[in-house]
Amino acid sequence: MRLLLLWLSVLYAWADEHEHTYNDREEVVLWMNTVGPYHNRQETYKYFSLPFCVGTKKSIGHYHETLGEALQGVELEFSGLNIQFKEDVMQATYCEIDLSKGKRDAFVYAIKNHYWYQMYIDDLPIWGIVGEADENGEDYYLWTYKKLEIGYNGNRIVDVNLTSEGKVKLVPNTKVQMSYSVKWKKSDVRFEDRFDKYLDPSFFQHRIHWFSIFNSFMMVIFLVGLVSMILMRTLRKDYARYSKEEEIDDMDRDLGDEYGWKQVHGDVFRPSSHPLIFSSLIGSGCQIFAVSLIVIIVAMIEDLYTERGSMLSTAIFVYAAISPVNGYFGGSLYARQGGRRWIKQMFIGAFLIPAMVCGTAFFINFIAIYYHASRAIPFGTMVAVCCICFFVILPLNLVGTILGRNLAGQPNFPCRVNAVPRPIPEKKWFMEPAVIVCLGGILPFGSIFIEMYFIFTSFWAYKIYYVYGFMMLVLVILCIVTVCVTIVCTYFLLNAEDYRWQWTSFLSAASTAIYVYMYSFYYYFFKTKMYGLFQTSFYFGYMAVFSTALGIMCGAIGYMGTSAFVRKIYTNVKID
Repeated sequence: MRLLLLWLSVLYAWADEHEHTYNDREEVVLWMNTVGPYHNRQETYKYFSLPFCVGTKKSIGHYHETLGEALQGVELEFSGLNIQFKEDVMQATYCEIDLSKGKRDAFVYAIKNHYWYQMYIDDLPIWGIVGEADENGEDYYLWTYKKLEIGYNGNRIVDVNLTSEGKVKLVPNTKVQMSYSVKWKKSDVRFEDRFDKYLDPSFFQHRIHWFSIFNSFMMVIFLVGLVSMILMRTLRKDYARYSKEEEIDDMDRDLGDEYGWKQVHGDVFRPSSHPLIFSSLIGSGCQIFAVSLIVIIVAMIEDLYTERGSMLSTAIFVYAAISPVNGYFGGSLYARQGGRRWIKQMFIGAFLIPAMVCGTAFFINFIAIYYHASRAIPFGTMVAVCCICFFVILPLNLVGTILGRNLAGQPNFPCRVNAVPRPIPEKKWFMEPAVIVCLGGILPFGSIFIEMYFIFTSFWAYKIYYVYGFMMLVLVILCIVTVCVTIVCTYFLLNAEDYRWQWTSFLSAASTAIYVYMYSFYYYFFKTKMYGLFQTSFYFGYMAVFSTALGIMCGAIGYMGTSAFVRKIYTNVKID
């Protein structure tokens, strides 16, 4: 009976913390999370890796509640402080640090590198500085007094503020007393609005942000109008010229000066080189686009920033759940191109993105383990990710591949493919596929680079990104610009009688990733103060993953739009 009552009391306490409701004098848990250099946001360590002492209250264990928490290095440990709902606590000593030379050196190193720590009360984050140095940098001081002021509205906590006081000089072989106090105050802040204080409207809703969206939108209108005008007028002339050519006899046509995209009608639908890799990239790009769209919509509806790791957990769940999209588009394209090793294509398509992400994470994990950082991914989490890949993503990808091959796998091209490839004539240097690929990503990057600054700042600095409506607009603008640019590039390529448009359309859109990664170098050196092997490898490693995923998505969008365009123009022209 006692065990049952104890178990019920534990469940009751657990429910209170997770439901965010408290009774008077009920325990409120202060969790200590991580500590690390201020300029290196991702370089974090367990709070008690510094020689802080623990309060006298009995310890409470915490486990990773979501996959996102574990992957983001959340390491909650109980502070040992006795805090009760609506019960003020006058300044009281909760523990004492016996400051040996080693402990003093650890604190000095932390202060020199501007270490800050993070705590949580009722899922509300609190930040504090470990200590400070004097003006000469000779003496170092530790903040020893945590002054907590907690706001409540009814039976819910809606606000937490921390004031660090009690500056004590660090002297070896002395004792340092750590103290705290708690002041409860009534607040008019609604529980639903309690995270508003952490947002920064003056930064994210700055006029520059609005102007960049307007500027990109005007560029879209101009580009769509320009593409429509050029292509419609040019295609109308092409159709008229080809119609006149149909009226003359074969001898005159052979002697005539024929040129343009019609001449490659027997090769334009020829399978691309390396169709297995190509179709896998297209399928992965379609999946990344679908994930981006769904996650942005969910983030617009739900405030995902209010829960630790919820954005990452949502992205992983959505990515796994819509794996059939990858299989459908990749498998159907591979079937239309005459591919026979469809099982191999399915495996490559399913594991292309997970292998890239996990490979990068595995490399960075070695560095994190060497540094004893909290970002080191636990073995159990690695096993969980592998299980998701093998038992969720792969079977769903198989379902999508089978559906794609059976529903859209027939090569119903408007033109027959010649048995012998047509020789590609010489053309001017700026019409070469390599040049088109390099230039194709400039306009898509120009439409998003301002938004990249806000996204980078929210991830690599201390801003919470919440304007997902802006992100949705930018995604739509990026898609339109990418499709327009790749259509124009493909039209000029086909007009030069070069039928290698599949890879060219994909890579010209995917080259946006190169410009984004180049911009990340500028951001690192001129907009941040990051330093050290761990933070640098973390930054450039995951920026490479982000840029590559963005490039694959843009490439797939460019190819799908261009494919529809090519099919349309060859359907409308009469081919003998």
